[in-house]
Amino acid sequence: MDKIEEKFLPIGTVVMLKGGTKRLMISGFCAIEGQNNEKNKMWDYSGCLYPEGFLSSDKTCLFDHDQIEKVYHYGLIDEEEENFKAKLNELLGMKNQDKNDEK
Repeated sequence: MDKIEEKFLPIGTVVMLKGGTKRLMISGFCAIEGQNNEKNKMWDYSGCLYPEGFLSSDKTCLFDHDQIEKVYHYGLIDEEEENFKAKLNELLGMKNQDKNDEK
């Protein structure tokens, strides 16, 4: 599979993760795991099983862009999505810049 270059695929995109057996649909970005403990890992995406959809909060999948093996369907790409993605990339770029400045 070719590398999926574009980070932050649109909401509604259906993907298969490396080693996965069930497709997922992207439902959100930058989900933080462990807000109430010491983990505080930020994942690129949150998603739900496809085609079942959101079943319960304990069935939400968190994954990073580099874990995606295949894209089956791209979600809606319009002006609003493009503007949101640009702001998200800018914000995360600034956040990564701050981390690099601290080193």
